[in-house]
Amino acid sequence: MVAVTGTRGEDGETRPAEPLVVRGLGIDAVDVQRFRRVISRRPSMVPRVFTDTERADAARVRDSAPPLAARFAAKEAVMKALGVGVGALGWREIEVIRADSGAPDLVLAGRATELAVDQGIRMWHVSLTHTDLVAIASVVAVGAQENGAAS
Repeated sequence: MVAVTGTRGEDGETRPAEPLVVRGLGIDAVDVQRFRRVISRRPSMVPRVFTDTERADAARVRDSAPPLAARFAAKEAVMKALGVGVGALGWREIEVIRADSGAPDLVLAGRATELAVDQGIRMWHVSLTHTDLVAIASVVAVGAQENGAAS
């Protein structure tokens, strides 16, 4: 997450240095049972799609399929928020990490970083959830207003 600096107004309240707006929104759902079958049949997919950190985080629970499915959904949601389709970015260019608070956060690399910078994205909000049946991710890209006007 990129920190946004602020300024203090006359009333002492901190305000962002510039107005921030939603620059992109993505949501995705993954069928956990189907995902489990795919990674069972193609175990080599896991290291191709997920970073060491993501795999280690998912391995903290007995059944890693639901948390991996949620991270997979987050990667697709990021692509949607950036306005690109699957295949435009490498899966490992989008990493879902845990912030110190335990909340999910994103680290981008390569082309994903370039797209985010080009679109003026300054920070991300990420929400993950899963059951035994479905994993869902929601991603909001926040950034500066374009040319001084909300878009």
